[in-house]
Amino acid sequence: MGKNILLEHGSGGIISLNLIKEMFIKYFDNPVLNKQTDSALLSTESDLISFTTDSYVVDPLFFPGGNIGKLAVCGTVNDLAVSGAIPKFISVSFILEEGFSFEELELIVSSIADEAKKSEVMIVTGDTKVVNRGKCDKLFINTSGIGILNKKYKHISTCDNIIPGDKIIINGTIGDHGMAVMAARDFAGFKTDIKTDCASLNFLIRDVLDANCNVKFIRDATRGGIATILCELTEKMNIGIEIEESAVPVREAVRGMCELLGFDPFYVANEGKVIMITSAEDAERVVEVMRQNEYGADCSVIGEITGNHIGKTILRTTIGGRRIIEMLSGEQLPRIC
Repeated sequence: MGKNILLEHGSGGIISLNLIKEMFIKYFDNPVLNKQTDSALLSTESDLISFTTDSYVVDPLFFPGGNIGKLAVCGTVNDLAVSGAIPKFISVSFILEEGFSFEELELIVSSIADEAKKSEVMIVTGDTKVVNRGKCDKLFINTSGIGILNKKYKHISTCDNIIPGDKIIINGTIGDHGMAVMAARDFAGFKTDIKTDCASLNFLIRDVLDANCNVKFIRDATRGGIATILCELTEKMNIGIEIEESAVPVREAVRGMCELLGFDPFYVANEGKVIMITSAEDAERVVEVMRQNEYGADCSVIGEITGNHIGKTILRTTIGGRRIIEMLSGEQLPRIC
């Protein structure tokens, strides 16, 4: 196949077919994909499905603890899982820049295959396009995903059942992904051992749901961080939220990097964190279940829903003050997912 991507790899001819066979089929091998039809024929055991799509343009493509390929699978799996669905099938499409190295492409493709296997999702279809040098930044990935959804979990993505007194839980430390990507850019020569939190959380979420906990809402905290989710909730549901700053887990390295660079960890992107709202009665049980999973070891109850200060999220600070968490204005961290 040579050392680098050529325009001919997107032509649809023999070179394209060789790329599909020797790269994508090699790593994504399964009975559905191997038929290489224009559309995959799928069957599910449920009448209700969850469907999502996303695109990934992270810069750089490789960062501590992951790369754009792992990120693409985790992001799609998590978007399905937070709706209460069991992820089953995903598509993966590549937009490649002429001159992109096969060595890096293979590393990315292999990580996609590894994460899909780990998440127990099947890659069933995809596409490859090649654009002229300079027309895209090395590699963009688009994914779509399908999951099956039990009707009793339909409410989880709508948050219609939230009431004052419900507890807000996060499964671990915030800001890891955004700061790992910033460090990978060698920003201002900053050196750190921070790694991305990029992970597929479908089994963590399934553990909680299978424990019959009264889960009312789940959302993965990606772009805009946890602050964006909290602000969207107060605006959409006409409720108030109170967060205890001391209860929100932040690694010291992340906190220090944020302070040096002028970022607020509440607005920094995550790729392995979910905000979960549960009844007050079940909050302790949810924390107990989460802590039995590697991706929930640092989980914490960080706040609650309130009938006060409707439409606002209030942060009770570590020094005893109170401040309003507002929706992010402008772009804080470019190209982090």
